[in-house]
Amino acid sequence: MPDTGRPTMGRRWVGLVMKAPIVAVILVVGILGTLAIPALSLDLNLPDGASEPVDSTQHKAFTMIEEGFGPGYNGPLIVVVDITQTTNIFPDLETISAKLRTLPDVAFVGKGTPNATVDTAIIQVMPNSAPNDPKTKDLVQAIRDLAPGIDSELGTPVTVTGATAVSIDISNRLSNALIPFALIVVGLSIILLTMVFRSVFVPVKAAIGFLLSVFASIGATVAIFQWGWFADLLGVSTPGPILSFLPILLMAVLFGLAMDYEVFLVSGMREEYVKSNDARQAVVYGFAHAARVVTAAALIMFFVFFAFVPDGTGAIKGIAFALAVGVFLDAFLVRMTLVPAAMALAGRAAWWLPRWLDRLLPNVDIEGEGLRHHMLDSHWAKAQDGAITADQAVFGLPGSTIGPLTVSVPTGSVLVLTGTTAHRRVVAATLAGRLDPVSGRLQVLSYPLPSERGRALRVVALADVGDSRDNGMTVGELLAERLDLTQPRFRSRSRRSQLDSWIGRVNRALADDRAPLAPLTAATPVSSLSAVSRAAVLVAAALAERPGVVVIDLGEGLPADSAGRSVGAVVATLAPADTTLIFAAAAQHPLTAAGRSVQVVDLEALEPVEPAELALAGARGGYPPLDPDPRHATRPTDTPDPRDAVFGADSLDGKAALR
Repeated sequence: MPDTGRPTMGRRWVGLVMKAPIVAVILVVGILGTLAIPALSLDLNLPDGASEPVDSTQHKAFTMIEEGFGPGYNGPLIVVVDITQTTNIFPDLETISAKLRTLPDVAFVGKGTPNATVDTAIIQVMPNSAPNDPKTKDLVQAIRDLAPGIDSELGTPVTVTGATAVSIDISNRLSNALIPFALIVVGLSIILLTMVFRSVFVPVKAAIGFLLSVFASIGATVAIFQWGWFADLLGVSTPGPILSFLPILLMAVLFGLAMDYEVFLVSGMREEYVKSNDARQAVVYGFAHAARVVTAAALIMFFVFFAFVPDGTGAIKGIAFALAVGVFLDAFLVRMTLVPAAMALAGRAAWWLPRWLDRLLPNVDIEGEGLRHHMLDSHWAKAQDGAITADQAVFGLPGSTIGPLTVSVPTGSVLVLTGTTAHRRVVAATLAGRLDPVSGRLQVLSYPLPSERGRALRVVALADVGDSRDNGMTVGELLAERLDLTQPRFRSRSRRSQLDSWIGRVNRALADDRAPLAPLTAATPVSSLSAVSRAAVLVAAALAERPGVVVIDLGEGLPADSAGRSVGAVVATLAPADTTLIFAAAAQHPLTAAGRSVQVVDLEALEPVEPAELALAGARGGYPPLDPDPRHATRPTDTPDPRDAVFGADSLDGKAALR
């Protein structure tokens, strides 16, 4: 429906088509198939004097030669003979002429004439048929078939040339290229439309409709310009072969226009289907809102092309007619009748795409759905107070999900994630922008994910302190490697001072009067460090990137430090106050965070998402209904948690984090 509330002609037409879509499909295919039948008799050639207007001097001269000498004299064939390998020049030329006279459709064969250097001779052959007659094509091929025998017998290679032979060769080459060209065009259209509409049915249907339009247009052109049907009505004085490059030109031009019309119509259907998940209503909505645009565009192109038909000359008239008919048939029969009827018959299956193909193809968002979601998410992300906000966020893959999770992590605070190794790493990689969330909303430092994953990658650092394998590096080498990767080249001279600064910060964070430790130096092997000291060095390397969020995977848990130091306290002291810390571990461990607030989420306690709910969220673009107030991203529980004594008063388990 348009904004005025009154149904437009397009709305009424699509309603009529969808009352009996199978009838519309049969009628359109029947009409186009019938029009395409003459295309089976397509005869291609380049224009000659016979195709010129009757009152033109070219046509009059062509007719006079034909009537005075015969039709073949308008297109003589030149047989070229290489005589460098023979000493009996004239006897051999006479033998060749005699062999040429025995061929069918030969009216006259001239005497062989050598050139001045006596290395090449020519023999003129006059066909009985006109230059554009199929018999002339057969004669050219017969001479070429005769050439190998003459060469083996006389040692004189023979070839055929002349305007008629060249015209025939060009026509044959273009005819042979027609099917490969069509396959390439149709194949590319299927690939591009599959990327655009995320569907198998839509591009296949579009390609079939395009081929029907092309062959119907060629068939109508053959019937009038080659067979002579209704020739007088369109001012075609001399029907004959079709211009050699007309089919390729028609396919190239019509392909662009047809795909434009397809995108105009189906993009609206796709947009509505993504919003409503109602396939039938999407067809009505998309067609009603694009019908006027397609109608206007098609009529403009139709009249532009058809204007050349009444007053066009020679080849121009045929090209203009084919393009005009092709545009009319494709726009009004294929796009505005066959497309809505076929989409209505297919229903939801019209938007089916195999998962493996969906992952393989790039996503081309022509209707701007992704941009709309990005703008909404950006507005939502900037309204959040915390460094990290998850609103019904689901992590993982559609077949294996974690969540939904709703939580808000204030800037500079600590979030503890507990769960299996796979779950911890999936959530950590998602927060770092390395994996996309399955559904829901997620922001890190005001950057919505996944639309701004590139920026999240630059502000989130990962540190795997649970991996105790010996990397053979010293403290200085580990820190220097990270500094080299993150700092600009023009600041490389200050690397030594930065390295000393970071080692000093690590020593201050590890300092404990109860159990003094020997200070770390750049030469200290990482493998010689205690678990807490090693964790401090690895986190310092991550902090060298100057991130706003650091994700620290503790693995199965760190052993107790001999001095009783907490890895949480050491890291919290080492990190700047405005850096948010995320600890991930297999189970809960005593953790203090040097005055920072702590929240805990048990990933294994999150309620799994039902497949039907996940499919519905995906159909809506992966964004479930949200609280209208963006500040209500979390709903903390008032129930005391016994873990508060260990993790802090702001503890939050997985179930309490859910809405």
